[in-house]
Amino acid sequence: MNWGHKLTIVIIAFVCLMGFMVYQATQTDFQLVEKGYYKSELKYQQVIDGNSRVNALSSKPSVVKSGNRIIVQLPGEMKDTQVEGSLWFYCAYNEKMDRRFELRPDKDAVQELDAAMFEEGEYTVKMEWTSNDQHYYSETKLRL
Repeated sequence: MNWGHKLTIVIIAFVCLMGFMVYQATQTDFQLVEKGYYKSELKYQQVIDGNSRVNALSSKPSVVKSGNRIIVQLPGEMKDTQVEGSLWFYCAYNEKMDRRFELRPDKDAVQELDAAMFEEGEYTVKMEWTSNDQHYYSETKLRL
């Protein structure tokens, strides 16, 4: 085999490789972190302020799995106060696993959720709430 045939084989192999890579690229599922990410970005100062308020509290909110329950514990300052807010269990690699709930803690600032509603995976629990006309925001990692 002379050098001309070898060069032709290399060029054909290169074209086939490029064609395969283009095919793979068209089959990839690209998900945005959030559909309304631009609108969310404009409200980011509220997140910064809410996070600063959480850092000033005596303790941070916690989210733990205990048996077949997920327990959300707000800081002690939230006990016996009116709390309104939301919980977002955000899964970075699959938006179909995301879950949103209304934050409704009891008088001890605890809310329980059924763990069976969730698939196994890593979640970032984004908590946003208002109490005593103050806005709070916190993120906690949770592995189920």
